[in-house]
Amino acid sequence: MSKPDPEDVRLFRESVGEVKPVANDRVAPVKRPVSPRPVFRERDETEVLRDMLSDLFDPADMETGDELLYVRPGLQQRTVRKLRRGRLSVDAELDLHGMTVPVARAAVAGFLRECQRRHVQCARIIHGKGLGSRHRAPVLKQKIGGWLRQRDEVLAYCTARHYDGGSGAVYVLLKRG
Repeated sequence: MSKPDPEDVRLFRESVGEVKPVANDRVAPVKRPVSPRPVFRERDETEVLRDMLSDLFDPADMETGDELLYVRPGLQQRTVRKLRRGRLSVDAELDLHGMTVPVARAAVAGFLRECQRRHVQCARIIHGKGLGSRHRAPVLKQKIGGWLRQRDEVLAYCTARHYDGGSGAVYVLLKRG
């Protein structure tokens, strides 16, 4: 390796300016913000409790018992198990409460694009249990599975654990962008 030209060294030092030695080369970890209070879930749970105490309560109306589950062929079962157990860190969330089907479809598409841009691996989509809908049935829950299956970036999805929304939400595993 040849010695650099003195003129190049002078120009380099002139362009860089004064240099101070680094005392510590460690970077402090960035703390993730605490997720906001789950207002919609709390409201849903309060309404469920109120309905359960009424004479009109029918347990069959509460939850369909249908678990949403889709796994793209080739995905490791260990990864699917982690997703289903809620053991993957959820890095993004979309709440569809109060949205109509067309608005929710557009919101899901935009959300998935944003997740890809941000390299999110696991996200949660809250579609609701349908308690506020006209027929008190989960309208968006029936749609979300079809929408997610059509997206190339979706590797798998499943119904969320109880503490993350239960049958009113899904975990979505995404390809790394």
